[in-house]
Amino acid sequence: MRIGELSRETGVAIPTIKYYVREGLLPAGRLTSPNQASYDDGHVRRLRLIRGLIDVGGLSVSVVSEVLAAVDSPEESVHEVLGAAQHAITPRPAATPDGMEQARRTVAELIRRRGWRVGLDHPAFEKVAVALATFRGIGHGEFEEEVLDDYAEACERVAAADLAWAGRNAEVDGLVESVVVGTVLGDAVLTAMRRLAHVEASARSFEDAAAERAGGR
Repeated sequence: MRIGELSRETGVAIPTIKYYVREGLLPAGRLTSPNQASYDDGHVRRLRLIRGLIDVGGLSVSVVSEVLAAVDSPEESVHEVLGAAQHAITPRPAATPDGMEQARRTVAELIRRRGWRVGLDHPAFEKVAVALATFRGIGHGEFEEEVLDDYAEACERVAAADLAWAGRNAEVDGLVESVVVGTVLGDAVLTAMRRLAHVEASARSFEDAAAERAGGR
């Protein structure tokens, strides 16, 4: 297809497609003449991946470039490629609240206790530590004693489900792409579903209890 058809098929403007090609996010089309290039279903799929990472996943173009570079690195082991992609999509915390050393020790102990084989230099380590330090700073330090392990157990189940879904793709590039997409877009699904579950849990905890009290009068 020509670039105009590619634009209509994906809903991505022609100048944006050309920008993605210049930035190396999208492979160039096959030249059919000095001023014409042809595109195929691979370009359609790649464009939809790029737009999904940007529009739904909230990633910047520079981060998408890092993610796609990891996806396109078949010479690395699957675990190494996935690690590179995870580092790219995990935002670095902007704040460093008081109590970070204690919070880091808590996260390190959680990793040890759960037997997770993850380095303490992973950006998500610092992100969890920042959140815990902030909890403590606003007077809710009991969160880590009461909730943290429940969160860890739930996340283990989510991660296992993510990789089981992605594992249907036998090839490394398909596997890595699926894990990246599942992580970035899955974060959006998980956050939204958590909100829905909060509404239901609140209804069970508060509305049902209030109704029972009212009925007992």
